[in-house]
Amino acid sequence: MTTFDRRTFLRGTGLAAVAGAALPLIGSPASATPADPDQLFKNGRFDEAERGYRRQLREDPQHARAAAQLGYLALLSNRFRTAETFLSRAVKLDSGDLASKQRLAECFVRQDRHASAVPLLKQTGRERDTAFATLFGALKGRPWQISGASSARLPFHTLDPVPSVEASVNGGSPKKFLLDTYATLDLSTEVAEEAGLKPVATVTAVISGKPANLYLGILESFKLGGIEIRNLPVHWNDAKRPPLPDGSDPAGAFGTTVFYHFLTTMDYAGRALILRRKTHGFQAANRLPLWLAGDHYPCTIGSLGDHGPRMVTVDTGGIASALDTTVAIAEQTGLDVDYDNPTERFGTKTYPVTADRISLGKAVGRNMRGMVAEKVFPGFPGPGQSAQFGFDLLANFTHEFFKPFAVTFDYTRMNLFVSRG
Repeated sequence: MTTFDRRTFLRGTGLAAVAGAALPLIGSPASATPADPDQLFKNGRFDEAERGYRRQLREDPQHARAAAQLGYLALLSNRFRTAETFLSRAVKLDSGDLASKQRLAECFVRQDRHASAVPLLKQTGRERDTAFATLFGALKGRPWQISGASSARLPFHTLDPVPSVEASVNGGSPKKFLLDTYATLDLSTEVAEEAGLKPVATVTAVISGKPANLYLGILESFKLGGIEIRNLPVHWNDAKRPPLPDGSDPAGAFGTTVFYHFLTTMDYAGRALILRRKTHGFQAANRLPLWLAGDHYPCTIGSLGDHGPRMVTVDTGGIASALDTTVAIAEQTGLDVDYDNPTERFGTKTYPVTADRISLGKAVGRNMRGMVAEKVFPGFPGPGQSAQFGFDLLANFTHEFFKPFAVTFDYTRMNLFVSRG
């Protein structure tokens, strides 16, 4: 399976929908003014944008967009109380603001308050939201109950095509799961049936460019080493996943929705996934800001050569790739695009690219290979999310870049650490 097919599969399983709008070129921060918080937000200058929206709301307490954007900015940083306050205000001011209803629902889901998300998702009139409302409404008792060890170290069984570790489903024997920050928690149909799962809702998804049924259910137990998680939402489908090196099929994939329940380290260099309870602290020299867009799209700031730092996504699951961006951005930033060897994904031409230098803070990769696309298409990572998220993205940093490093996601303090393993 190709890189982009893999991403389309994983992205098709998340709660967030993918927008197909065309990507604008990299915005110029100098073009934004203090009076233009929308442009500041688009350029990723979030602190300045927030000050602008607060000023608008002081001048006009009925300014629904300012309230909505303040709530969205808070949600990106997991400032849940502030997000709830302003998103609720936005919905009250504009009952037709479906995006704020979805974001307020996501605010509750991230806090494991799924019941509070149900009425909001029912109001959007969208098939996907209705299905997830049914799923969340079927949860009985407290979801995401975590017990057992205070930390767990799970060795990678594979590093390529993407890392994998063993986990147990409903008390069964350990099975190999792919790790990917662009994943939520997904099972193969065979594993779901073996675990005795029954769908409580079904929704149509586009996976690898084809329509497919996504089945939603409730998992009784998911065990990772000495840590057990109980009563958690899960989904499964019949899509073909990237095979493991021995030719066998993985049991599924998991990523950010599991990761943000812990202080999580993907230690590429040490070949292990490390999960610690959120009460643990963490410090490393290369600390970067962390934002979470949608339900499973981690963002930080990075650079392509001397261009940046700008907003980027962190998709650890890109097969045989270190970065993704568009042809337009590659040309602006001076990347070496191999126009002589095009490929095609869903009707869009893509090309191999080599970057002399890319970096996340002090973490630097040299002569990094990746892929660029002529235009955005469903399943395209990084800049492909710009229209969906409302802010421009420079690139997506992925699998090959991270191999020398250990990457730690702290969703409590919203820090990303990328350090030498």
